[in-house]
Amino acid sequence: MVDSARPAVFLDRDGVLNESVVRNGRPYPPACLADARLLPDAVESVRRLKVAGFVTVVVTNQPDVAKGIQDRKVVDDINAMILHETKVDAVKVCWCQEGDDCPCYKPKPGMLLEASREMNLDISRSYMVGDRWRDIGAGINAGCKTILIEWGYDESGPYRPDISVNSLAEAVDFILAASA
Repeated sequence: MVDSARPAVFLDRDGVLNESVVRNGRPYPPACLADARLLPDAVESVRRLKVAGFVTVVVTNQPDVAKGIQDRKVVDDINAMILHETKVDAVKVCWCQEGDDCPCYKPKPGMLLEASREMNLDISRSYMVGDRWRDIGAGINAGCKTILIEWGYDESGPYRPDISVNSLAEAVDFILAASA
């Protein structure tokens, strides 16, 4: 029997596909759809990954909804824009906040593992691309290779990526070279 599991690239949303709003050295999601701007390399980077045979899945923590400081419709609208513009294959959202007993809140790997089951993905041949230590932790905890887009945020965490880059396009260059 031939194994048909496909490799994926899991992508954090804010700071990877769209611009984060940085205040006091910390990144935040856009407050509304009008403020959501794709990063210049997002569309072409996703296209290159898909052409190379990778499934592309956005995995994003959105705890501000549970905290009551963001409207779920705004998050859904931004996700819909990202799906439409970039043509990613899927978007997974964790609506919980840190401290909730949730298997999906990054750095826990729940969103990646759920997508893997649903879409028949090979985690061992997959990558997690993020801009924060939680993203890297989720990738490590799921069993992926990890790539950090380094924006110089004023934060650190216990997880270290396999490689750090300066843009999604650079991350894609690395992925495509490593999988050639």
